[in-house]
Parts: sequence; structure tokens; C-alpha cells
Amino acid sequence: MADDSAPTPRTTADLLGHADAEQAFLDAWTSGRLAHAWLICGPRGIGKATLAYRIARFVLAGGGDGGGLFGDAPRTLAIAPEHPVFHRVVSGGHADLKVVERGWADDKKNRLKTEIPVDDVRGIGGFLSLTPAEGGWRVVIIDAVDELNRSGANAILKILEEPPRNALLLLVSHSPGRLLPTIRSRCRRLMMRPLAEDVVVTLLGRRCPDLDGADAPAIARLSEGSIGKALALASEGGLSLYRDMVGLIGGLPRLDIGGLHAFGDKVVKTDESFHTLSDLFSGWLAAAASRRDGTAEVVPGERDLQRRLVKAAGLDRWVEVWEKTSHLFGRADAVNLDRKLVVVNAFLALERLCRP
Repeated sequence: MADDSAPTPRTTADLLGHADAEQAFLDAWTSGRLAHAWLICGPRGIGKATLAYRIARFVLAGGGDGGGLFGDAPRTLAIAPEHPVFHRVVSGGHADLKVVERGWADDKKNRLKTEIPVDDVRGIGGFLSLTPAEGGWRVVIIDAVDELNRSGANAILKILEEPPRNALLLLVSHSPGRLLPTIRSRCRRLMMRPLAEDVVVTLLGRRCPDLDGADAPAIARLSEGSIGKALALASEGGLSLYRDMVGLIGGLPRLDIGGLHAFGDKVVKTDESFHTLSDLFSGWLAAAASRRDGTAEVVPGERDLQRRLVKAAGLDRWVEVWEKTSHLFGRADAVNLDRKLVVVNAFLALERLCRP
């Protein structure tokens, strides 16, 4: 199980696997030609927001160990957890840092809003127009800019067009291609790559000390380089779900119907396990369709199983079922479908595909 007290991006002191991204910012800082806005891009859960907070602390602390534009060049973005700036950022009490993100949709804090309200974005202009409280920079983190609606996107664009001096905007983006081209063109893009498998294993060991060491590499493989996804898999028993799923598929072209219903009952117990299964199922079918023969297996023999099933059904029909079942899982929440029925129908679609 993942540790409930695991650090958040705001509280995380270190960042593994992204030395190139850190160095790119350091080079810009020491050159004296620092872009006023940075678009921090990459897949979900790889550390983009963690890097944004790391940059913010560095800038608000005056440039780390070397003083930034003056004196020796800094060698790292790291700020010690004991540093006063670190403490104020963690507490949300630093007067020169503004964080814009989705808030809670209800008083019980059960779910987040679907987007960032435009009023939150409009407040950025007023914040940046103020004189820095500590005489240095004003920093804004938007996590994530993809979650702005059209009005919010236009509001941030106006700020990007005429940024104040000593203002730094850090825009986290999971899907930069969906942003307005004018937003992208006014930012320096900082691309972050999925984490290496060994880095994910290391981070799992830190965040989930009770996790079976033999399971960590398998979870890392399923995470596709995302520590966020890996932690969710560890927390929701994703590896067990995956093994059960592959076991059921392995019975094709004849499904174990009793086993399928028992599996469906298990999957729908929580929202998280259902969504985990949705991702795993679609990912497994996509891997089969793309014929990723060179990738390591999580369940022994699954690559041979994928090749056998795709060969028996034909690639075109396999891709069609992958698209249809992905759509089915996606609509489960949108139109309040019976989740167990969704799971059963997805497996039955595979069975019909694979029958002689």
C-alpha cells in the first residue's frame, strides 16, 4: 500500500530522473536570459509539478547556492528542507508565490472541480503587479494549464503578452498540443520524459516501504514511466488486477464466465479499482495491437498470448474492439452505466472476436 503521508509536489525536496530539465533551467538562469514563462510538459505523474515547485523555491530563495545571476553559478535547483523559503512554500504562506489549481467541488472535499475557474486566473495579473514582498521575484504556478476553460486560456494569454519585470510563470501541461498556439509560442517549452524503470522502482521503495520488493519492477513496468501511476497501482492493488485480467484473457477463445463475474464484482468495489482496470485493459489491448514484442512481460507468457489472439482475430478487427471497449469504459461514468456490466461486456467482446 502507498503511504498516505507520501510527499506532494509542494513538499517534495528531491526529484529523480530529470537532470536534463533541471540543467536547462539552470543554464537559462545563469545566462541572464531567463524566459518569463515556462511550459513544463510531459505525461501525467512524472514529476512536472514537483519540478515547478523546485524551480519556484530556487528562484524565491535568490538562486540557490550560487546566488543566481550574481556570483558563482548555482549547481543545483535544490533548496534544503530546513530553509525558511522551503517552509513557507510548503505552508502556502510565501507572499511572492501564487498557485492556481483546481479546487474542491464540494465542502466534503470528495471530488475536484472539472476545471480551473477563470476568476482564479484573472487574479494572477493583480498578484504580479504588486512589488515583490521580499525584494526578488514573484512566481506563479498553474497546475495544470490544460484545465483552464476558454475564458481562462484567454486570460492567461493576456498576462503572457505583457509580463511584469521579475515575474516568472510556470505552466504545467499534460497535453501541450491542446493549448492555444499563442500560449505555446509565448513560453519556453521544458519537455520532461517518462522516468526510467529503475527510477520508478527506487521511488516506489521510498514511498511504499511495505510493498513487496518483487512486485516493484512489475508495477514500474505497468506505470510506463509515471511514478504517479505507479503509486496509484500500488495503492489500488493494480498488479493483482492485472494478473487476474491476463489470466481471464488467457482462457480465450472460451472465457471462464464464473471467474469473469467474480472479477467484475472485485473491480467495481471502488471507483479507483474500476478506473485502474479501465486503464490496464485498454493498455493491454493497445500493446497487443502495436505488437510491442521487445517489451518486458509482467505476466509470463503474455506476449505469446497477445500474438496468438491478434493472429487469430486479425489486426484490423482487434483494433476495432480496442477502440470500442475503450469508448465503453470511458462512457461508464459519463452516462452512469452499470460498471460490472461494462467489465463483463468488454471481456465478452474479446471472446466474440476470438471465436473460430
